[in-house]
Amino acid sequence: MKRNKTILIVEDDITLNKGIMLTLRQEDINIKQAFDLEEGAYILKNESIDLIILDVNLPDGNGFEFCKKTRETSQVPIIFLTACDMEVDIVTGLELGADDYITKPFSLMILRARVMAALRRQVFNNGNNVFNFGELELDFEKMNFYKKDMLINLSKTEQKLLKILVTNPGQVLTREQLIDNVWSDEGEYVDENALTVTIKRLRQKIENKNDDKKYIKTVYGIGYTFLVG
Repeated sequence: MKRNKTILIVEDDITLNKGIMLTLRQEDINIKQAFDLEEGAYILKNESIDLIILDVNLPDGNGFEFCKKTRETSQVPIIFLTACDMEVDIVTGLELGADDYITKPFSLMILRARVMAALRRQVFNNGNNVFNFGELELDFEKMNFYKKDMLINLSKTEQKLLKILVTNPGQVLTREQLIDNVWSDEGEYVDENALTVTIKRLRQKIENKNDDKKYIKTVYGIGYTFLVG
């Protein structure tokens, strides 16, 4: 029997917390409500949580620290809620491992759509580093990559970049994260243009020029995300 999804809402505004709960609650979704970080941490420790909606400013601390600590042991999707729309805060949240960032005030229906999209995201992985996305078959174990059954030749750098993207579907990865992970041996000496060029080459190889289907999306000013839906 399929297990219901459980969403944890960590938001100190009682009215907003209740509004989110009522908007998201349905037959196959359970809602857990917390009004501070301590309560949120307790629920996360003792329940099986599939997604966290997390306010940044809470009575007993900062949501960023909660996210950072959570990421030490879990990859559960996290969506930040905040009244601050400064770019530096958005980037901070995403760099800490958040999957999405919504600024207040916001539409509850838009929040619901983003939550449902986050819950739907999944990589079809057979356990041997083989991923299937429509016409793409990516075998990182044997280093065989196909588009419409046609072999794609990828450089080592392109393979590393693509694997990071496909194993974090729907998550916005900053340029700094990608550079650090793909060119880790070269560190700070890497020209940022190298990432732009590699992304461009990957798009040319895995996407169809005259097709609306795009896999790699640019999040301007931040980085890139891999689309699976």
